[in-house]
Amino acid sequence: MRAMEEIATAEPLPPAPGAEQYPALDLANSAISLPGGHHVDLLGTPAAAEQWLVDRGLAPADTGLAEMCAGLLRSLREQVRALFAAHVAGLPAPEVALTAVNHALTRAPAASLLHWDSARGLYREAAHPVSQIVEHALAVLAADAADLLTGPDAERLTACGSTPCTRYLLRHGRRHWCSTRCGDRARAARAYARRTQAAPTGP
Repeated sequence: MRAMEEIATAEPLPPAPGAEQYPALDLANSAISLPGGHHVDLLGTPAAAEQWLVDRGLAPADTGLAEMCAGLLRSLREQVRALFAAHVAGLPAPEVALTAVNHALTRAPAASLLHWDSARGLYREAAHPVSQIVEHALAVLAADAADLLTGPDAERLTACGSTPCTRYLLRHGRRHWCSTRCGDRARAARAYARRTQAAPTGP
């Protein structure tokens, strides 16, 4: 029996604060841990990963994403999460994560190449159009992560304070929860802990 149930369905939570402003934050939060040992991966299949890109204007519909490209997107997500985790904890940025993000920043081709054939004459086209779409999306997301981590909002980046949630958000005031649901769960857990501590322990 699997420890966690993988569910690749509709997003179970609204976007965390800051995720609509920073696509990289949205990317980091595309793997969601829920109570009961459930896990939602919004990039879990090529079709789901393609829809995620389409919904955020990073790929056209009917791109035809393959598993290899979806895997690249999931890999970047893990490296961005590693950078966020280190930043929130006040730790040095992991070298592997830095290398991966910098690689994504520089891998997108600057232009389509020039080709010629007898039927079309001269024309420009990417050698692998789907790969070019994905590489462009990876570069955009990597640049966005770099902007967030080096910009004025970096000090507001924090992890959701409600177990078992693993999402990140931009803090507003004292709020440390990514959603109302997580806030309610954290308050309920604190109330339960207070009741447990106050209960008599018996003779």
